[in-house]
Amino acid sequence: MTIPPTDVAAHTGSSTTRWLGLAVMAGVVTMFLLGFFVAPEDDLMADSVRMIFVHVPSAILTYVAFGVTAVGSLMWLWKRSVWWDIAAHAAAEIGVVFCGLTLVTGSIWGRPTWNTYWEWGDVRLVTTLILFLMMVGYLAVRSMGGDEAAVSTRAAIVGLIAAVNLPIVNRSVEWWADRTLHQQSSITDGKLEDWTLFTMVLGIVVWAMFFLWAMLHRFRVGWLERQLRVGDLDEAIAARRAEAVDAGGDA
Repeated sequence: MTIPPTDVAAHTGSSTTRWLGLAVMAGVVTMFLLGFFVAPEDDLMADSVRMIFVHVPSAILTYVAFGVTAVGSLMWLWKRSVWWDIAAHAAAEIGVVFCGLTLVTGSIWGRPTWNTYWEWGDVRLVTTLILFLMMVGYLAVRSMGGDEAAVSTRAAIVGLIAAVNLPIVNRSVEWWADRTLHQQSSITDGKLEDWTLFTMVLGIVVWAMFFLWAMLHRFRVGWLERQLRVGDLDEAIAARRAEAVDAGGDA
């Protein structure tokens, strides 16, 4: 067994991730203060409008994360890029968290706004749920044992199939306006108060910084895990070859 060097850091952090993490924490505190004490109530949604400070950024970063997974999946299938394969896996894990948060906050928002937590006839809700389940399936494929390249290939195919749903989720309100309770884009409809719009945009920036922070850490963990697996495999092959040589010599 190879003993890891003692001078290797016992974490995946760096000065960049530490500063980025501090910026995320400061941003979350600022969002909280602005969201609860500065941004006004909405004329129609009252205090429930504050949910958009988490819901909208989560939805946008869901698209970003799963978009990275799609690009990484394509690059694995096309170039067999290990770097992109690990990036795709890392982004998928973070994207599932964002997508789950989008569904939860959307349901909480929907109760006072639409008088229901969930409506199965709503295209936006159902397509988002399908996207979430497909990406959970992607992670399930990733967790399977077997040949590493084969697992990456199967996961990449699932990731690309799931990516087809991204534009459907994003444009569902416009394409099926008569079959959705969901309102038009909060960013482009021009109906938000100044402080409400500012806080929501700040939330997008903070969530984007968190995504970058989490990606850096998860990618480094994924890279180390892969190196460990490859190292263990090389050691196992070398050991078996040595056994074969010894057996031949004894004969």
